[in-house]
Amino acid sequence: MQQSIAAILSVTEIFDNLNNTQLELVASVCELVAYNQGEVLLKENESTTELYVIARGGVEIMMNPSFVDIEQDKYEPVVLTELRQGQVFGEVALVDEGIRSATARISQDNTTLLKIPRDRLMLLCDTYPDLGYKVMKNVAADLAFKIRNTDLTVRQYQLMLSQEKPEEVDD
Repeated sequence: MQQSIAAILSVTEIFDNLNNTQLELVASVCELVAYNQGEVLLKENESTTELYVIARGGVEIMMNPSFVDIEQDKYEPVVLTELRQGQVFGEVALVDEGIRSATARISQDNTTLLKIPRDRLMLLCDTYPDLGYKVMKNVAADLAFKIRNTDLTVRQYQLMLSQEKPEEVDD
């Protein structure tokens, strides 16, 4: 890969405002991994703790609507979005170590990701509080942005569903 890991991190919002030394520290805990189209990286409701940065290629974020239905086998996963170079995913597990809220599937051949283990990143954040503050502030901003977008999407679906209701007929 032509770019250094630190250079890839430098154009990622979650690592915004880190100086070169801090970027190199984060780069030291990253693993560069290549995937091909169709490979499933994370599964909804599984427990993993890695954060991922897309260095090249694309990743589809999918969710299965059956999670809220008794008949869980009647739905197929729905693609919510496709992430591209410079975008991150897995930051919720970075914060709470909980289960994955969605499935991540590789959407393009030769997709390259930076895999960042939570425990190693948290050790860096604890060891270098200035770096930790910046990273956690950026994670919070990223999650707030995604929550606002999700809220808007839910409102759009609510509006569509309310417009689809059949009109009541008086007898």
